[in-house]
Amino acid sequence: MSRVPSWKKTLNAVWVAEFLAIAGFATSTPIVPFFIQDLGVHDPARISFFTGLLAALPSLMLAIFAPIWGSLADSYGRKPMLLRAMLGGAIILCLQGTARDPWSFLILRSLQGCVTGTIAAATVLVASNVPREEAGPSLGLLQMAIFLGSSFGPIFGGFVSDAFGHRVNFFATSAMLLLAAFIVTRFVHDDFTPPAKRKSLLRSMIPDLTVLSRSKALWALLAVVAANQVSGSIASPFLPLFIQSLARGTASVGSMTGLILGLGALSSAAAALLLGKLSARIGYRRTLIASTLMAAIFTLPQAFVHTSFQLLVLRILSSFFVGGTMPAVNALIAEHAEEGKQGSVYGLSSSISSGGNALGPAIGSGMAVAAGYGSVFFATSGILAISGLSIGFFVRKAKARAAAEG
Repeated sequence: MSRVPSWKKTLNAVWVAEFLAIAGFATSTPIVPFFIQDLGVHDPARISFFTGLLAALPSLMLAIFAPIWGSLADSYGRKPMLLRAMLGGAIILCLQGTARDPWSFLILRSLQGCVTGTIAAATVLVASNVPREEAGPSLGLLQMAIFLGSSFGPIFGGFVSDAFGHRVNFFATSAMLLLAAFIVTRFVHDDFTPPAKRKSLLRSMIPDLTVLSRSKALWALLAVVAANQVSGSIASPFLPLFIQSLARGTASVGSMTGLILGLGALSSAAAALLLGKLSARIGYRRTLIASTLMAAIFTLPQAFVHTSFQLLVLRILSSFFVGGTMPAVNALIAEHAEEGKQGSVYGLSSSISSGGNALGPAIGSGMAVAAGYGSVFFATSGILAISGLSIGFFVRKAKARAAAEG
């Protein structure tokens, strides 16, 4: 009986831990607007005000702190950073469940953005520990865990809210993060060698941006991360309203919205696994270009649908190819990042991702108001197409230049 390699045990443990962590966050995040009402805010304008702040500030804090944590990972190890994100999140989410007013809740949600960031921490841990030829399939598996956790969490959160009340959601999230941290502590091995000349803690917190100055490919890959996050979130504010307009007043609009969102997430999870494996054979660059362009192609006709079923089919197809982009882009980042600088690069990637998540809904809302729902699908398709073409140009040129210089 063959012995399971250490890196594969670590990958399996991180997969389970990250599924629990993402499912935990998704358990409590959707009930935030309802919890605000439990805290005594009933005026619609104030509910909208706090809901907007509670969505924007954690993303902003994550964007600011992700490069710092990534830089620390290069100096002190990737496993400690993943444990920091999970244990810190567990403590803060537990405290959120005890909040008595919206302002203290807002402060705690902002702190959550400062100390969490499990996706970036798990990504750099996996990318740094698996063999290079296994990077695509491994990162695809990790992305699958993220998508599945995002799908499972709201379902579980809805049950918890109905059975025990909104406040218990935060305690449930805290418990899931604690369990995830235990799994990482017990089963994850980080093959980390400290740098020969490790900087002081304070200097290690300063992100190393010089890695970008030496690689146009990394610039292009980070631009794709930004484009994917903007394109993925740009439709989120109005998609339920668009589905409602297609349903023409039928009573099934709620279930249809849940079906479209849920099956889209499952489609992305399937793609992360299947295309993650395929990319190792046909090449990460080719997979990324094909995935972004196919996602653009299936997003464009969503502007012209007349029924919810048509939208459902097209969202499943576009979500599939969007789901295939992240394993490929993360594997390419691992290829182009300098040894010992992966944490810094993935920290920057996480920062850009958070910024894109915050920017996308603002762009989508503005376009939907100014030019109608269809314009948002045009913009999404255009962003995806441009990002795919940019990879075809810049990553290829970077490789060719490197070969010429070698």
